[in-house]
Amino acid sequence: MVYHLITTNEKEEWTKYVTNSLIYDFYHTWYYHSLDKSGKPCLFVYEEGDIYIALPFLQRPINESISFDLTSVYGYAGPISNIDFGEMTEGLKENFKKAFNKFLLMEQNICVFSRLHPFINQQVLLKEIGGIYANGKTVAIDLTIPLEAQRAKYRKSTFEGIKRLRRKGYYVKEAESVDDIKTFVEIYAENMKRIGALDYYLFDEQYFINLLKAEEFRSKLVLVYLGDKAICGSVYTSTNSIVEGHLIATLTDHIKESPAKLLIDEISLIGRKSNMKYFHLGGGVGGSEDSLFDWKAGFSDLFLDFKTWRYVANEDAYNLLVEQRVTELEPAADFFPLYRKMA
Repeated sequence: MVYHLITTNEKEEWTKYVTNSLIYDFYHTWYYHSLDKSGKPCLFVYEEGDIYIALPFLQRPINESISFDLTSVYGYAGPISNIDFGEMTEGLKENFKKAFNKFLLMEQNICVFSRLHPFINQQVLLKEIGGIYANGKTVAIDLTIPLEAQRAKYRKSTFEGIKRLRRKGYYVKEAESVDDIKTFVEIYAENMKRIGALDYYLFDEQYFINLLKAEEFRSKLVLVYLGDKAICGSVYTSTNSIVEGHLIATLTDHIKESPAKLLIDEISLIGRKSNMKYFHLGGGVGGSEDSLFDWKAGFSDLFLDFKTWRYVANEDAYNLLVEQRVTELEPAADFFPLYRKMA
C-alpha cells in the first residue's frame, strides 16, 4: 500500500497529480487550496503501478483534543485519478480503502467530510467507505448545443429579463484593474451582509486578487454596468471543459432588475468562445432546492446530483466528542461532523 501526503509546500508535486488526472476542476488545484486558511491543505495520494488516486482535503485540529478531522474546500472537490473510477478493479478500490484507513488512524484523523463534484463519478470509489449522501441538485448549462437551443431552455421570464436589461443599457465588461476588484469586493460584501452569510463565505480583497492571479486555471472577474457604475459581478473559472460560476453578487438597490441574468448569459458566450462544454451554475444554499436554486433553474433543465461523502474512521472517538459537545440535537439533524454543530 504505497501512499504519501503532499502539502502546499510541494506545489510541483501537487500540480503534477492534479493536471495528469482524467478530469479535475479548479477546486482540486494547489492554488485554490493555498487560498484556504480554515485548515491545513493536503493531498493524499495512493499509487498502484501506473495508477493513482489523489484526494485533496483540509486537516483541522479539534479544539481541546489531540485529534483532527478532514474536510473539503468551499466548492466541489473529492477524489480524482488518472483513470476512470468506473474502470478500477475491486482490488484497487479495496487497497485504496486500506491505505486511506491506515493514514487516518496513524495521523489521528477521526472522520472525513467532502463535497463531491457533480461531473465526476466519485461515488464508485467511495460508496464502500462510509456513506454517500444526497444533498440536492445543481444546475448546468450545456454549451455544446447551438446557442439558440441553449436559450430556448431559458425560462420565459429569464430570457425576457435578459432582453429588458440590454434595452435599458446594462452591459458586461471584464475587470481590468485592482480598482475593479475593489469595486466587486464592496458589492460582494454588501451582498453577503444582506443575506446574513456565515463568516466562511466572507472573502477579502486579497483572496480575489490571489484567485485572479492563479496559473493553474483561467479565472476572470466580469462586471455588469449601468452607465459608469458597476452594480453586479461574478468570478468565473475555466478548467478543462467546465466553466464554474464561482461567486456572484449584486448591489441591493438593483436586485429587482436581476442584472445577474445578463451576467450568466454573457459568461456562457465567453465559455463558448473558449470551447468549454458546460457552464456549471451550482445549486442552492447548502445544496437545498431554495429560491437561489430556482433562479438558476431558469437557465437550464440540466440538473446534476450534488452528493457529499461522510466517513467516520474512529467511531469511539467520534461518539465521545458528540457526547461531550452536543447537548441537544434533533434526531433528524443533517450535520457532519455533529460535534462541530453550533448550538
